[in-house]
Amino acid sequence: MLTHRIAWLIAERGVSPLRILAVTFTNKAAGEMKRRVVELVGRDAGATWIGTFHSICARMLRREARWGWWTPSFTIYDERDQTDLVKECMERAGVPASSFAPRAILSGISRAKDRLVTAAGYLDGAEGYFGECVAKVYAEYERRLRQNNALDFDDLIMRAVELLRGSPPVLDAYADRFEHVLVDEYQDTSHAQYAFVNLVSSRHRNICVVGDDDQSIYGWRGADITNILDFEKDHPDAVVLRLEQNYRSTKSIIEAAHDVVSRNERRKDKKLWTERPEGRPVALHRVASEYEEADAVRDAVLDAVGSRGLSYHDVAVLYRTHAQSRVIEDSLRRAGIVYDIVGGVRFYERAEVKDLLAYLKVIVNPADSVSLRRIVNTPPRRIGERTVEKLDALAAARGVSLLAALSDPEGADDVVAASRKALGDLSGLLSRLAAKAAEGGRTDELLREVLDGAGYRAWLERQATDEARERLANVEELVSAAGEFVETSGETGAAAFLEQVSLVSDIDLWEDRANAVSLMTLHNAKGLEFTVVLIPGLEEGLLPHASALEDDEELEEERRLFYVGMTRAKDELHLLAADTRRRAGVLNCACPSRFVGEIGRGRLEVSSSVGAVRFPERARRAPGLVRERRRAAPAYEDYSQDVPEIGRGTRVRHPSFGEGVIVDVSGGGLDSVVRVRFDDGVEKRIMVRFGRLEVLPE
Repeated sequence: MLTHRIAWLIAERGVSPLRILAVTFTNKAAGEMKRRVVELVGRDAGATWIGTFHSICARMLRREARWGWWTPSFTIYDERDQTDLVKECMERAGVPASSFAPRAILSGISRAKDRLVTAAGYLDGAEGYFGECVAKVYAEYERRLRQNNALDFDDLIMRAVELLRGSPPVLDAYADRFEHVLVDEYQDTSHAQYAFVNLVSSRHRNICVVGDDDQSIYGWRGADITNILDFEKDHPDAVVLRLEQNYRSTKSIIEAAHDVVSRNERRKDKKLWTERPEGRPVALHRVASEYEEADAVRDAVLDAVGSRGLSYHDVAVLYRTHAQSRVIEDSLRRAGIVYDIVGGVRFYERAEVKDLLAYLKVIVNPADSVSLRRIVNTPPRRIGERTVEKLDALAAARGVSLLAALSDPEGADDVVAASRKALGDLSGLLSRLAAKAAEGGRTDELLREVLDGAGYRAWLERQATDEARERLANVEELVSAAGEFVETSGETGAAAFLEQVSLVSDIDLWEDRANAVSLMTLHNAKGLEFTVVLIPGLEEGLLPHASALEDDEELEEERRLFYVGMTRAKDELHLLAADTRRRAGVLNCACPSRFVGEIGRGRLEVSSSVGAVRFPERARRAPGLVRERRRAAPAYEDYSQDVPEIGRGTRVRHPSFGEGVIVDVSGGGLDSVVRVRFDDGVEKRIMVRFGRLEVLPE
């Protein structure tokens, strides 16, 4: 749409390409937009300013450097550069690395810059110990950036806004120059980007933005949905055009997606429609566990390819977190189905998973120096490369393994005391675990001891970032995989598990990436489309994510995320929910996602391997008993009259967890979520709608 508008402005309205600014979010999109404009109206259109927010701002900052503290040759620091600089600044500012991970501090600085808050402004409003630490580092960080004539990624937009606000001649020049400003994906703009767009369009007020508030899913990285929701308030004379025709999905998919997203309060009033046929109903698969879920995904892929002649690349599996992929990958691999991880790597190739597997390899085979090199300073334990080089030389001189030299570093020159202590601690841990493995210790228990004994879990938790939480979920998934292997194979030893993993990760019979099932997170799926889409993990705490359950705005973003996933499907949409799911090696009862219950009656075709959806008549009449519904058309009916009166202190019985007492209640009716402390001391959050709780007599 923006491409054709630019072409129309140039060809039909006679607007100079030099007076048009078009902003999008990716270099690929910007390049494609420029190519199409040139194709439509000729080579001169290449003079149009088309680019990402960051590239446009960097261009402006270099051209106008005389107005700022930087020179035109400033360096742009990437994330690794920023992290290294923050480490130095933390030391200079007296903020110990043991308190917060550098990335957590950097994240705080990044959020501040996204809100256009300076170091001085942050200091004035700093709250709590973390805020005080960020303020100290932020000030030092800014000083060092200036000293180095460098800007970080967030600076590009922040400094451009400061330049326009603080230098009237610069604002006059650009606001006069850009007669037309066009912005793509406006729902994803941050506060800083919003301010930049308003400044450069302030003179002519010819601003055209394209966006869909229902696809605003990046709030966690600074996107502000109010930018698009309040557009008419900011521009009272704006003309609003609703582009409601959908050319991708069948009518049944469009209607089901609208049922869900229309529950959000913070959205524009619109409803998509399509000229495409009704198509298949949305399929809901209720299964007993994530392993059955993975097999259901496999069967759906085989059916699409074998029965209906589709290709693997026509199918996508979209999940909330990368940790969900492991079980699905295993099932696809066993069936010889080609798949590709988009926006990530295969489960067993992820860095944190390989770290834990390297520990196991050294425990099983002390001569494995390659694996030892990987873990010797992971997590960081003050054993540097120079120390490893000295130990290597010592091992060669003695004719022993690297681990043997590490265990007895006497003779290695200039190994400092702190390194010697760390070497001793690591050697002791590996020795203890090797003895336990030799005695037949379970692999999943060895992994848990590595997580805790090596400080790996604490290391990830200290980082306090979304990435670190994702990595922690992945290593906990590895523990689950090891426990599953022990239970299904009867092999408790780590050697057998490592052999199985080695075969799984190294042998890929189908390497044709042009014809592969795509596995990716829902966030990575935005902008893509597939003939068949499968969305597993539709359970409370997973989608919507547990972190969003207590916040209305975050819950609405989770709903939008589900909507984005649903509308990636052209012809078929499969939703999957499991009754139980293993997390961190613990089997948990799962409640189906509220989002599935929001899909209108008759739009779902339900299949289930776990029993009937309807309540048996006698159960519906029995006071105090709520049973899970599993199969019916419509899939979800209003059984609110059957919800028992419960509250704090009520004793209940669960078919899997036994008896306990309710210690907290949130919500009401079928949507009530209770926290139950069972008699064995374990606490669980359970949705009354699906929890199969029996109220016990007083």
